[in-house]
Amino acid sequence: MSSSRIFSLFSSPDRIADDDKDSDSSQNESEEMKGEVHSYLEESIRPYIDLIDTLRSVGIQKDLALPTIAVIGDQSSGKSSVLEALSGVALPRGSGIVTRCPLELRLKKVTGGVKWKAVLSYRKRRIEFVDSSLVAGPIKASKLASGKVANLTHDEKKFEFGDPSLVEEHVEAAQNELAGKGVGICDELITLEVMSPDVCDLTLIDLPGIARVPIKGQPEDIGNQIKRLIMKFVEKPETINLVVVPCNTDIATTEALKMAQEVDPEGKRTVAILTKPDLIDKGTERNIVDIVHNKVIPLHKGYVIVKCRGQQQIDENIPLEEAKQMERDFFQNHDYFRCLLNEDKATIKCLAVKLTQNLVDHIKKSLPQLNEQITKLLWDVKTELKECEGGPPNDPRGAKQFLTETLKRFSDQIKSLSSGELVIKENLFVQLRAEFKKWNDHLNRTKTSFKNAKELSQKNRGRELLGFSNYKLFETILQKHVATLEEPAIELLHTIKDIIITHLTEVAIQCFRNYSVLIKITKTKINNIQSSQEDKTEQRISEQFEMENMVYTQDPIYLKILNEISEETFSEEQLPVFDIKSKYSEMLQAYYEIVVQQMADQLPMMISFFMLKETAQLLYTDMLSLLEKPDVRDLLFEDSDVSKRRKELRARLKRLSTAQEAISTFCTD
Repeated sequence: MSSSRIFSLFSSPDRIADDDKDSDSSQNESEEMKGEVHSYLEESIRPYIDLIDTLRSVGIQKDLALPTIAVIGDQSSGKSSVLEALSGVALPRGSGIVTRCPLELRLKKVTGGVKWKAVLSYRKRRIEFVDSSLVAGPIKASKLASGKVANLTHDEKKFEFGDPSLVEEHVEAAQNELAGKGVGICDELITLEVMSPDVCDLTLIDLPGIARVPIKGQPEDIGNQIKRLIMKFVEKPETINLVVVPCNTDIATTEALKMAQEVDPEGKRTVAILTKPDLIDKGTERNIVDIVHNKVIPLHKGYVIVKCRGQQQIDENIPLEEAKQMERDFFQNHDYFRCLLNEDKATIKCLAVKLTQNLVDHIKKSLPQLNEQITKLLWDVKTELKECEGGPPNDPRGAKQFLTETLKRFSDQIKSLSSGELVIKENLFVQLRAEFKKWNDHLNRTKTSFKNAKELSQKNRGRELLGFSNYKLFETILQKHVATLEEPAIELLHTIKDIIITHLTEVAIQCFRNYSVLIKITKTKINNIQSSQEDKTEQRISEQFEMENMVYTQDPIYLKILNEISEETFSEEQLPVFDIKSKYSEMLQAYYEIVVQQMADQLPMMISFFMLKETAQLLYTDMLSLLEKPDVRDLLFEDSDVSKRRKELRARLKRLSTAQEAISTFCTD
């Protein structure tokens, strides 16, 4: 079906048959064409529009971006006039920034006797201040110096009316409430849903006009504020960017088109509208035609030129329907632009058809990704809801049973964590192994060659005469060298303690996330047990280093290492001839190699045993003692925001499930 055939749907019956109004056959042909167009829309367009309407009606846009059209342009570019012509309602006008909040304009073509109806809605931020000492658990709020907590919430406001003349008043009132009276802007969205038999099926978002120079009362960075707000919308891949450019400006320098090109450099999701064609200088008409023909700045979705009501027509109260007829006459009688009308590249009605087609095509392309996003979000919501679904029974016996089950889940999680089966955020054993590797690397760096036997013997020589061996010399050198390892070993213990506390605390938060009292108690128990275990482990490490002063290893082990280091090979029977000071460097090196091998494994095993495995068991036993408290319901006190969170998750689950069901029929292929 060509766009010219679809175009006829948005033309009045008189215009469709205007050229042949006296011919019955032409009239019948026109009626047949209308029926064909209606059938095409019903079968190919309407289902997709209805799908997005369904998703939007259940509020799925709170969870992910939906295909839409964002309208951007410089101040006084004609944005409001274009939207008025598309929607059939008068929007706020004036100089400076008129659109001060993003305005989502939902146009819905309805039949069945409905004349005209609109619903305007928005959410106003509300700040609640509460004493921070009363707040338990994580909340989305900002802490103030006064010790108060500022908690942001939203109040939904909705107005339904049947008089089109009230639109401007309601939009202005909403903007004043959200952005304040004056010239400020706000990123809160205002939604205006217009249902009428005279509109096309579209959803557009009107954004503030791009300003370069602040006017009185505006902040110096108002231009940057507006650009940041616009970018929030136009950078989304789901958004078609509708750029409004006056014909009497240089399109190459238009800020709105530059911004669209930043986020869509290939122009695949950008449509441009040329406005105010009656204001161009004579002799520039061909330039405008070249732009619309995509010869100047090519856009994949192309250009449309329109002529909306001017200020004089507005002052004269020219109706929008009459203005549309005047627009068509303007292009029909224009020497240069008549061709654009014949090519369906001119008038608001042509724009409506083009945007509808583009939006539906965009919806089709976005559906697979939307389906994937909804499926993933559903999984996340169900998982999160499991963690806060239900709650402790009110009766003491039921509460105790609930606490028992809750503590058992925590115990199982701790056991899984200590055995390496549970991973929360980061893998505990990956972190531990990394720290143990640093310890092993440090040990290897402390290996000395002990090659300068003469210097070693002179520095550590006892009362013996020259030529005599001294075993005390051998021990002293080794003991001094091994003693330097104790401080790094204790530092390793402290590091491992911090890592384990972090992981144990994370498990507690995950298991008791709704119960701040339990979290607080568990954190205290974790820290107390870890401190006690740290003292115990530090004592074991000290004992380990005291034992290393004994200088002992099995003969076969020592001989094996010694033979690997020495240039000669000795048996146990030959070893006495090795006991000369010139060979002490090799003997020291061989024994220290054994020390390094022992310490590289023993310290990590010791720390892991006392700080992790034994801690897990102690923590489980200590937590069970909570069941002995007289009223366990105090332990299961829920944070004030838990019920609210549960309610939000259930609502989110409902709308995501509805969305998944609605979209599934479109993604079966």
